[in-house]
Amino acid sequence: MPSLPVLVLNSGSSSIKFSVYEAGDGERRKLHEGAVDGIGTDQGSFWIKDADGNKLVDQNPALPTRAVAFKLVADALHSGDFPAPVAIGHRMVCGGPTVQENQLITPALIDEMERYTAFAPLHTPIAVYIMRESLRLFPGVPNFVCLDSYFHRTMPEVVTHMPIPEEYSAMGVRRYGAHGISYESIVYQLQPNVPEKLIVAHLGNGASISAIKNGKCLDTSMGLTPTGGIISGTRTGDIDPGVLLFILRKIAETAKSASEAADQLETVASKKAGLLGVSDLSNDMRDLRDAIKEGNAKARLAVDKFTWTIARWIGSYVAELNGLDMMVFTGGIGENDIVSRAEICAGLGALGIALDPVRNNVRGEAVISAENSRVTVRVIPPAEDLIIVNHVVRLLAE
Repeated sequence: MPSLPVLVLNSGSSSIKFSVYEAGDGERRKLHEGAVDGIGTDQGSFWIKDADGNKLVDQNPALPTRAVAFKLVADALHSGDFPAPVAIGHRMVCGGPTVQENQLITPALIDEMERYTAFAPLHTPIAVYIMRESLRLFPGVPNFVCLDSYFHRTMPEVVTHMPIPEEYSAMGVRRYGAHGISYESIVYQLQPNVPEKLIVAHLGNGASISAIKNGKCLDTSMGLTPTGGIISGTRTGDIDPGVLLFILRKIAETAKSASEAADQLETVASKKAGLLGVSDLSNDMRDLRDAIKEGNAKARLAVDKFTWTIARWIGSYVAELNGLDMMVFTGGIGENDIVSRAEICAGLGALGIALDPVRNNVRGEAVISAENSRVTVRVIPPAEDLIIVNHVVRLLAE
């Protein structure tokens, strides 16, 4: 196979991350990675590194709009200093009920996915915008969507179906899950020895947990939207619906319209809750750990809420899997927060989980369980871009 540079695009509310892989002759080798961050500000950042970590581009441009930000990426990749992509893969949280397979992107497909913006309101608008711009700025280059929800499509109906009137189920309201590409990458890295009964905790500013049986998703914590599941940086996680109704009624007292009230409620549940809401300080675990050392009770409560909730989900998934062979921590907190891992596992001895304090004193990939632990506990960084490249190469060959 000739040279096959594949561009991976992963867009966020204020950033665009990207990488370029060489995927010819069956190899998967990262050539470059970069990001445009601070979209909507007068001084953002734009950088590109080579495979050895050397910065080839390092700028602080004004980034007033997404259009300006993405054009920087496109212009750099068209400059001749970097290999021009022959295919592009886009991460997407959820394509809605009608788009459940990774596939070639067309304008019609983008329109269809955009119909379900409410299923991932913080992610979908920017993702569909970047897809449209990518088709325009890279004419003739095939673009493919890779869905987080793709990995979770194996969940049984008893898991995905919500206890709501059928008229809403018919609109596509169900559990889709998120972080699926991360989970898929953990299973990929465990091959050929994927344990039968596996729990993976993807813990970062967005946090979720999945129960995986024989390499396939059995259950996951996030629901219709990434707001569901466990408490995370700024999201409530699962919560009594009556709480949201109470907040909505308070908001409605001053809102000008039902739509405005719904938008304000979404902001509360997705951007002002979670670790930030409980601590009244920060959504960054590092800040909270520093505050705890200074005796901040709200920070302590926020972190306790986080670790307690995760331990409860782990317990429920052990029951659902009817046992557990391995647990994996991944994501920014999962990889780097030694204390959170210890606090989560502290009360799980009855489930066969025991950490070795010395082994756990590590950041990055490691086995951190004790010798006498019936369950192997590991830390494995995700490899989401690699999984997207794999899907792009597979789809190109079809």
